[in-house]
Formats: sequence, C-alpha cells, structure tokens
Amino acid sequence: MKYKVAVIILLTICLMGISFWESAQIDAGVKRTLYWGNRGSDVSLVQRRLQSWGYYKGSVDGIYGASTFVAVKEFQRKNGLRVDGICGANTWSALGLGWTNTGSAKTTANAGVKGITNNNDVQMLARLIHAEARAEPYIGQVAVGAVILNRVRSSKFPNTLAGVIYQPLAFESVANGQFNLAPVEENYKAARDAINGWDPSYGCTFFWNPSKPVSKWIWSRQIIVQYGDHVFAK
Repeated sequence: MKYKVAVIILLTICLMGISFWESAQIDAGVKRTLYWGNRGSDVSLVQRRLQSWGYYKGSVDGIYGASTFVAVKEFQRKNGLRVDGICGANTWSALGLGWTNTGSAKTTANAGVKGITNNNDVQMLARLIHAEARAEPYIGQVAVGAVILNRVRSSKFPNTLAGVIYQPLAFESVANGQFNLAPVEENYKAARDAINGWDPSYGCTFFWNPSKPVSKWIWSRQIIVQYGDHVFAK
C-alpha cells in the first residue's frame, strides 16, 4: 500500500514538473502562431487552458486538430477576438499565457522572391488581387497575393509570377477577363505588403470560395485559415 502511494505521489510530481517546464518554456519566449496541423508542448498548453475553461472537450495530446481549432474559435468568439481559429498574439494574451512573437504572420518569407523583379510584377500581382479578392477584407487580399508568391517559390508551380498567374486553368479571373480590369490603390498596397513578406496565409498555395462550385479534389487540401469568403489551404 505504501509503495502504491509513493508511486502515485511520484507520478503527480513528475506531471507537475512537466507542466511547470512547459509553462517555463512559454514564459521564456518559446512561442509561435499556432494553427491547424501544429504539434508540440505549446499546443498542449493551449488545450489545457481551454479545457480548464470549458471550451475544449478533447484530450490534451499536443495536436492542433479539428477539436482544438473549434475550441479556439469559440474562445475567440466569446472574447471579442478575430474568429479565425488561429492562436496568435491576441489569443495568446487573452488566454493569459503572454506572447513573444516567434511565428507571426508577418515574416520575410517572400522577400526577394525569384521572379518578382519590377513594377510590372507589382502591377500584375495587384491586378490578380483585384480580380480575385477586391470584395474581400484587406488581410484577405494580402493573403491572395501571398498565395501567388508561395506558388512562385514552390517547385510544384512555375517559378515566375507571370508563369503562375497565366498557368492554364489556374485562375478563373484570367480566363474570364476580370484580370484585365484596373486595380485600385488598396490592391497595390496589398501586393506590396505580400512582396515585402507579409503572409497571412501561413504558407498556403491554394485558396477558394467554399460557396462556389469547385473541384472535389481541392477539398483534400489542408485548410489553414479563412478571411472573408476565401479559405486558404496547403
């Protein structure tokens, strides 16, 4: 009996030690923006906090899957935050876990993208943003621009901006002539922000409007975030 009690006490101490260590890592600045598909002790901390507050019903497994995504969105909705299912700066802070920016959306990932060379490229990207996302919120316009640049960087797509945009059947707006309409200043600003490194799509190479007819294949892609009417996926 004494042996069993000793084992239980030891396990409790170990679990407390792990929890303290994880919290210490967070406090030390080991933070990143979390979204669907992430794994790690920081995900476990978010799950544990949401679980203790009644938002998360699943197991604390350190996997940012559907249950965690839904719980984060519900927490955001109840606390007046942007409801996107992503645990970024404001959500970390609202959870009482602080924030040190080690994985925010605004990075230099697209800076100096091969194939983005001159004002003509900015014009071309702005036209695509206008054609595909002029009715979307500003962050959604930047995200569309980032998707195009992510394709330029990817070995799975053409390695120039023109090649990506004019790739056959890639964008309906090119086929139906919307791409030829003149962009406005907001579209140019979104294009420049994307070229300068802001990627609110978090590395996505696909986007679409779920309310419109799309290929069944596209739903096999991993959706990361939604802005306005567009979802963005890898």
